[in-house]
Amino acid sequence: MRNKKGSIAVLALSTAMLVSACSSGDASNSASNEKVTLTLTSWRADQIETDVYKKLFAEFQKTNPNIEFEYKPVKATEYNTTLATALKTDSAADIIMLRPYGGAKTMADAGYLEPLDGLKGLDQYSADQLKVAQGTDNKQYGVPYVLSTTSVMYNKKIFKANNLEEPKTWDEFTKLAETLKQKNITPFAFGSKDAWILSLTQGALGPAFYGQDFAEKFPKGEAKLNDPNYLKSIEMMTTLTPYFPANYEGIGMDEMRTMFASEVAAMMVMGQWEFASLKQMNPDLDMDVFPIPSATGGKSTVTTWVDGSWGINAKSKNKEAAKKWLEFISTKDFATIVASDLKLTPALPGVETTDPLANKIIQLSASNPTPYIALMYMGAGSPTGKSTLENALQGMFLKKLTPAQVIEETQKVLDTNAKK
Repeated sequence: MRNKKGSIAVLALSTAMLVSACSSGDASNSASNEKVTLTLTSWRADQIETDVYKKLFAEFQKTNPNIEFEYKPVKATEYNTTLATALKTDSAADIIMLRPYGGAKTMADAGYLEPLDGLKGLDQYSADQLKVAQGTDNKQYGVPYVLSTTSVMYNKKIFKANNLEEPKTWDEFTKLAETLKQKNITPFAFGSKDAWILSLTQGALGPAFYGQDFAEKFPKGEAKLNDPNYLKSIEMMTTLTPYFPANYEGIGMDEMRTMFASEVAAMMVMGQWEFASLKQMNPDLDMDVFPIPSATGGKSTVTTWVDGSWGINAKSKNKEAAKKWLEFISTKDFATIVASDLKLTPALPGVETTDPLANKIIQLSASNPTPYIALMYMGAGSPTGKSTLENALQGMFLKKLTPAQVIEETQKVLDTNAKK
């Protein structure tokens, strides 16, 4: 039975943006003074994040000198396939960063993760935050990592030079983009080459059209993607194409980041995890963010979710040491370093940052939150609704699918997965 479930999980991993790992052996190291090397894997592969993890390891080792670390980050777009292979070969890490919600749930249900109920520190998180890594059995399998948000990043220097202000309505937003275009300034750093960017962008901008009513009804099964207002959120993506760079179909995240950091593009719809990398690329970059203005007269929004968690490989030999690391994740020491060095918002409540931009995001996400629907409610199954949406949106930008067909294909997969 275990082999059958494992095969299903491997297939799901390779197609469904899921995270898991298994290493050989079932014994758990329990000798507190014995030297232990913990392996960790994550899709956080940028050099700046790798450097921060070295700092976190050093902080942890002040009270746990017998535990050493080997950090094995994998490029985000290759992470799921790499871990699927690791499952097949029983060679993955002790500690794994779990894709949020459906990703973690599928791994937990397949038996690849160690239950963490009762772990010290978990009681500091809200019930909604803990849902990021729970199985069908309602057990906890991951410690929440950070809160992620998407908004519109903009170049303050470009805005000031062209007498532009943060838009308060969708009409002002599109007029702003048109003004930039007329001045031969690329309005948006955007590309459809990397599929995940498409669900991220639609998840950020879409609430301007489908609003909080749909966002609340959809996870309850009271609304489907063929809702007229959700259709408008897909059609909206095509109306913005005049403001994208030339040949945007071949542009990926690396090129987008470069366009914005080099001040070629005035805006970028993206998550706040890019702040640190952008400032590293261009220390003089003067940027700010604004929430997504409503197209229907409602409140502006910032799409917010718990972006991943840390779990333990059920077959790790070093479970006791791994639990110590997971307990450390729930401390102010860990969260303060993440906030100050990576400009991220820790999931742990009550942590402040000295960075004004990060603080603005924290305030906006608290007052204007809306869920990332594709990630939070469409991430289970094989293929997932999220990956289907992303692939269909790519097809739409290549003029192979209409917005209605994007919805039809995605809803069909969601309906099929719901019957499994």
